[in-house]
Amino acid sequence: MPAINPNGKPDETGQAGTDESTLTSTVAAKTSTGLNEEITSTLVTEATSTTTVKSLGAQIENTATKAAAEMGIPTWGLVAILIAVGVVVLGICFCCIRRCCRKRRSKDGKKGLKGAVDLKSVQLLGSTYKDKPDMEELTDNAEEPDEAESKHSEVKLGKLQYKLEYDFNSNSLAVTVIQAEELPALDMGGTSDPYVKVYLLPDKKKKFETKVHRKTLNPVFNETFTFKGVPYADAMNKTLVFAIFDFDRFSKHDQIGEVKVPLCQVDLAQTIEEWRELQSVEGEGGQDNKLGDICFSLRYVPTAGKLTVVILEAKNLKKMDVGGLSDPYVKIALMQNGKRLKKKKTSIKKCTLNPYYNESFTFEVPFEQIQKVQLVVTVVDYDRIGTSEPIGKVVLGYNASGTELRHWSDMLASPRRPIAQWHTLKDPEDGDKKD
Repeated sequence: MPAINPNGKPDETGQAGTDESTLTSTVAAKTSTGLNEEITSTLVTEATSTTTVKSLGAQIENTATKAAAEMGIPTWGLVAILIAVGVVVLGICFCCIRRCCRKRRSKDGKKGLKGAVDLKSVQLLGSTYKDKPDMEELTDNAEEPDEAESKHSEVKLGKLQYKLEYDFNSNSLAVTVIQAEELPALDMGGTSDPYVKVYLLPDKKKKFETKVHRKTLNPVFNETFTFKGVPYADAMNKTLVFAIFDFDRFSKHDQIGEVKVPLCQVDLAQTIEEWRELQSVEGEGGQDNKLGDICFSLRYVPTAGKLTVVILEAKNLKKMDVGGLSDPYVKIALMQNGKRLKKKKTSIKKCTLNPYYNESFTFEVPFEQIQKVQLVVTVVDYDRIGTSEPIGKVVLGYNASGTELRHWSDMLASPRRPIAQWHTLKDPEDGDKKD
C-alpha cells in the first residue's frame, strides 16, 4: 500500500522512489544480459575463426606434403621454391612500377620545360623591342649589295692572258694565247690538263687549238694563230672566243670557262695585250658541244703495218630527225693527199642520240706511210629516203692539231697498245655530205 502522510493523503514521494528503484534494477539486469550475450558471441566467433585457420593451415600443409611427395622432393624444398618464385614476382612488379614512375616524371618534366618561361629572356626581348629602330629608317639607310662581293662569292675559274694584232694590209688577225693562271682543279690529283680553243663567232668556221699541258693549273702556251681574210668592217661584227678545256683521255673533255672579246669594243689599230677573268659557259654544254662527242681507240702495229680503229660509243649527238632523235652510224675513211684510200662503216643504231657500237676495223698502213695519212671519223645520220647527212667529224693524222694530234701522237708512241679517247665532233665540210 502507498504510504499515508499526516494530512491523510497517500505519500506520492514514497511511491515514486519505489518505481525508480525497480526501473534501475531492471535496466541493470538487461544490460548485464546483453553484455553476456555479446561476449559469448565474440568468443564463439573467435573460436570459429581459430578453428577455420587451423583447418586451412592443415589443408595447406596436407596439400604441400602431397605435392612434395609427388615431385619427389622434401616439403621444405617445395616451400623454398615457392618463396623464391614469390620473390621473383615481387621484384618484377617493383621494376615495372619504378619504370612507370620514371616515365611519368620525365613527361611531367618536359611539360614543365615547354610551359616554363624564362624571365631573363622575356626581359631581354622586351629591351630589344624597345631599342629596335624604325624599319623605314633601316630600309632608307640600307646599302645595296656590292656586285664585287657577289662576284667574289662565286667560284673563281682563273684568268687568261692573250695578245691581238690586226694587219690592215692582209686583213688578218693574229691571236696569241700567252698563258693562264689559277685554273680550277678538275682531275683527281688536284690538277688539270688544260688546252685552249680559239674561234670567231658567229660563223665558227675556223677553229684553232693549243697543245695540251699536263698536270698544271698555270699553263704557259705562247702559241699564235692567224685568222686570214677578215676585213676590218666584218671584224667589227665578230666576237673572239677563248674556250679553255680540261683534257681527259677516257671521258668527255670538261670546259673550264671561256673569255669572249667583242672586236667592236677593241681598238685593232694597236697591239692589245691584256688579262681577262674566265667566265662560266653559257648554255648547257657550252658552244662546242652541240654536235656531240665520240669515243674510239687507235692501235698501230709497226711490224705488221696494221692500224686498228675501234669505234666504242657516242654521246649527246645532234637531233637530226623530226622526232627529236637520229639514226647514227660512223664512217671511217683513210685519206692521203686529199684522196680516199679506204672506207669502212659501222652498223646503224636506230632512234638514239647515244649509240653504243664497240666495232673494230683494221687498215693496212705501212710504217713509212703512217706519217702521211689522215684518218677521218664521221658520224652520219642515216636516211632511208633522202641523202644521209653527216652530224660531225674528227680528223686525225699528220696535219691534225689539238686533242686529235695528241691522240695520234700517243698511238705512235705506244705501239701495239690501244689508246682510247673522247673527241668533240666538229662541223662537217660540204664535200663530206655525200655518202
